[in-house]
Amino acid sequence: MKSIWGMWNRLSLVKQILIGLIVGIILAVTVPDAAKPIVILGSLFVGALKGIAPILVFFLVMAAIVQHKRGQKTNMKTVVILYLSGTFLAALVAVIASFLFPVQLTLASGAEDLTPPGGVVEVLKTLLLNVVDNPFNAIANANYIGILAWGLVLGFALRSASDSTKMVISNVSEGISKMVTWVIKLAPFGIMGLVIESITTSGLDSLLGYGKLLAVLLGCMFFVALVVNPLLVFVTARRNPYPLVWTAIKESGMTAFFTRSSAANIPVNMRLCEKLGLNKDSYSVSIPLGATINMAGAAVTITVLTLAAVYTLEIPVDIPTAIILSVLAAVSACGASGVAGGSLLLIPLAASLFGIPNEVAMQIVGVGFIIGVLQDSVETALNSSTDVVFTAAAEYRELGTRS
Repeated sequence: MKSIWGMWNRLSLVKQILIGLIVGIILAVTVPDAAKPIVILGSLFVGALKGIAPILVFFLVMAAIVQHKRGQKTNMKTVVILYLSGTFLAALVAVIASFLFPVQLTLASGAEDLTPPGGVVEVLKTLLLNVVDNPFNAIANANYIGILAWGLVLGFALRSASDSTKMVISNVSEGISKMVTWVIKLAPFGIMGLVIESITTSGLDSLLGYGKLLAVLLGCMFFVALVVNPLLVFVTARRNPYPLVWTAIKESGMTAFFTRSSAANIPVNMRLCEKLGLNKDSYSVSIPLGATINMAGAAVTITVLTLAAVYTLEIPVDIPTAIILSVLAAVSACGASGVAGGSLLLIPLAASLFGIPNEVAMQIVGVGFIIGVLQDSVETALNSSTDVVFTAAAEYRELGTRS
């Protein structure tokens, strides 16, 4: 038994996760009833990540600001530009794909009881109110924009503190980071539980009727991950982007795919940035910020489903309106994390651009929930892995300019 455990520990985390994934699929397909108790492992894993992530982000951001030396660059300007550019280009890709492969739907019901935001102003208002949320409330409810804001404010307030106080903050931050590494070591077992839960409860039968819609959605997301993001990295850092992109997809995207939570994947991204040797002062801020505003996958979802509604209702759409839709989808996507229901509930905002009534738009949201098993998983994987890609690209650019 000891030798087996030693062999297991010698495997990389990615190989361990793959083993957990394969075992989960086999158990869910062959003995679904007997495998159901293992589902608790997935809930415990995601719960542990979600529980530790808000505290980790708060102390990492605060420690980064407290320890930051004047004149030391953090590349945040480049990171934010990449985040916003990537989200807009993702929406533009979705518009082009929807023009090339128009999708018409049989409208579903079941989303009428949900309440979408009333407009872009409301989305931005929610985002701003989250900034000034009570800090304890922000941590308790995983409001990352609030956690980020208060971590920055407290960090700046403690810049003039004594060295011993700064050392305490740094030590607490390192201790919480150590706790996170322990949680991440449980990822193979957690993902095994998540896979079993997904297959035994949701299945894939409900997705077959929406094959073309899923093909357009997922095709856009893969195109953004494998073409648009690498182009942005190449333009920014002037180096081959694919080693970085593949690493991010393998080590961040895979975990995000199964947890379906950008918040839960923040510790995973932090650990990957550390593994890549990136500047802690930069990634301790850019990773939680990316989980809030870097929403390429959400922009694709909003755009594709909105244009599916447009084609279903046979509403004419011209190129200028499509570009406006791209901008609207990008802005809305940046506020997705502050709206209950995520990207799907922002579809009525974009649909209003074409005069589509809320009742019809909410039926499109219902379709989104039906395909959410795959749509939300791939969307989260794209969003979360891109945070690492752009954070690294910004630092590589800085290193290039220095040399």
